[in-house]
Amino acid sequence: IYAITDTAYRSMMQDREDQSILCTGESGAGKTENTKKVIQYLAHVASSKSKKDQGSAVLSHGELEKQLLQANPILEAFGNAKTVKNDNSSRFGKFIRINFDVNGYIVGANIETYLLEKSRAIRQAKEERSFHIFYYMLTGAGDKLRSDLCLEDYKKYRFLSNGHVTIPGQQDKDLFTETMEAFKIMSIP
Repeated sequence: IYAITDTAYRSMMQDREDQSILCTGESGAGKTENTKKVIQYLAHVASSKSKKDQGSAVLSHGELEKQLLQANPILEAFGNAKTVKNDNSSRFGKFIRINFDVNGYIVGANIETYLLEKSRAIRQAKEERSFHIFYYMLTGAGDKLRSDLCLEDYKKYRFLSNGHVTIPGQQDKDLFTETMEAFKIMSIP
């Protein structure tokens, strides 16, 4: 995947033509993980320069790349779920566009989501989960946030029909913290 990404980046720079990388495959094939590797590689080789944008605050070195990378934990929290075939299955599609300047530095990005499996919010098959964010919040939220959001035990939520189905090797509490950190980096209150 790194070689493909590097070839696309170099072709974009040499030929001055837009490039596309399409990650396809059946459930559990690694599309989400490969997409993350593409973004990580591009963020590494195309780090933005510090610059001023018409009187706005200085964009610190790598800030844009950091935000691009931190979009993933947020998207996964709200759009991924445990299925029978995949513990971190994307239940939506995404189209990611990364913009580069003439020198090959990242200057912007856009992520469009589509086809969210809305029914998963209220109904899941046996041994499956709803979207990760519900479990993250119920496990990771502190007392104040639990009180502010009126959060109760898993058993109180009919839409979490299977209760607290755990994922081996995954700590929902830690992933809640990671998601909240991503919110901060993305300037989401």
